[in-house]
Amino acid sequence: MIEAVIVDDEEDGREALRLALQKFCPDVRIKAVYGIPEEAVVGIKELEPDLVFIDVQMPGMSGFDVLQKLTSVSFDVIFVSAFDRYAIKAIKFSALDYLLKPVDVDELVGAVGRVRDRQDKKGKSFLVESVLHNVKFGTNQVRRLAVPSFDGVDFFDAKDIIFCKAEGSYTAVFLTGGLQKLVSRNLKDFENLLSDSGFCRVHHSFLINLQHVQRYVRGEGGYVMLTENHHVDVSRRKKEEFLALLDRP
Repeated sequence: MIEAVIVDDEEDGREALRLALQKFCPDVRIKAVYGIPEEAVVGIKELEPDLVFIDVQMPGMSGFDVLQKLTSVSFDVIFVSAFDRYAIKAIKFSALDYLLKPVDVDELVGAVGRVRDRQDKKGKSFLVESVLHNVKFGTNQVRRLAVPSFDGVDFFDAKDIIFCKAEGSYTAVFLTGGLQKLVSRNLKDFENLLSDSGFCRVHHSFLINLQHVQRYVRGEGGYVMLTENHHVDVSRRKKEEFLALLDRP
């Protein structure tokens, strides 16, 4: 049995989610429902649930603020809210779930299923910590990236990432100073999060930081010379997009 708490300032949203869980997720038991974020902070500390459904946008205190107020997070989190493009990218990058209102039953069942699959696993606090870090600037521009790893969270300054290379379902992150990290996120996840922060997908295998471009050598697709002697191929179909970004002031 998964013991859960719902936090949402909208009564209709709280009730719709409660009824959907009752009907389609019978192994989820609702321990409490909160409409006031400040009360949720106190209640979550006392109840110690397995799962918290939390609205992102609430007056006075956002869902992220509520989680930030908790000294430790030993539960899973499923975010529920209206559309927020950047928050969705950051949440999904951190391997947490985000349900759009009105909540789709299939997506709800899938999200609860993923919580069930990792119920006995450690590292939930790392997932929450990473998403809180990646959304805290309230902007599409990512300054510092937090990536959950097996035993913690790796932090990278976006400006220090020279390029990212696809390695199957993993991504190799090449950093200044000759550092390299292998991260258990695919390259598309990095592209989704960093595309508004001066990064460009120039090839199916490469995402580059435009700040580190030193020279472009023309060809069918050509290639890019980056800082610290890195060379990255540009695919023919990505060439036009890449050159257009280089021409931007």
